[in-house]
Amino acid sequence: MYQPPHFREEDLATQHALIRAHPLGLLVTAGASGLLANPVPFHLDAAASKKGTLRLHLARANGQWKDIRDGASVLTVFQGANSYVTPSWYQTKRETGKVVPTWNYAIVQARGSARIVEDADWLLSQINAITSQHEGNRALPWSVSDAPDDFVRAQLKGIVGVEIEIAEIEGKWKVSQNRPVADREGVAAGLDEIPGQGDMAELVRQYGAMRNA
Repeated sequence: MYQPPHFREEDLATQHALIRAHPLGLLVTAGASGLLANPVPFHLDAAASKKGTLRLHLARANGQWKDIRDGASVLTVFQGANSYVTPSWYQTKRETGKVVPTWNYAIVQARGSARIVEDADWLLSQINAITSQHEGNRALPWSVSDAPDDFVRAQLKGIVGVEIEIAEIEGKWKVSQNRPVADREGVAAGLDEIPGQGDMAELVRQYGAMRNA
């Protein structure tokens, strides 16, 4: 990933937090079938290895798991908050006009050794973990155990597990850190006016403050 130094985010806890907040990642492999990419919900176990371990499952009918089994290279991509940035928000536009549009975003990419897991107990544990992660805040959370045991066991036969021990992880937070203070303030204020862009506005303010510290 192209990484200008001022956009690089190296804090592992921050990288992990983005993965947890945006767990539908892209699983990319380069193997016998060529380049394959599938969106998959991941579960991160931060304590399982030095940089964390990602666990997921694929439909058995999805041939990507066979490439992983045969040693395909694996890349995972997690996309966080992102937004278009108009030059109209920049003070610099009013001063010189020398500005162009851009796109702000936060993203994490991770690589590591992957292994295929077909053990039913492992698969059940993975399903329970990812279900609990997303049901936990509901008033009446659904549990895997709510479904009949024989039904669950039958469903497990249709999936294959994947475990990735993260060896390399990169974070890139491109959130207007390279702009002057007045431009950053204008971007944050502009984003505040757009429904759903509050997270990016907060990142612009947070990382701008860190730059000024």
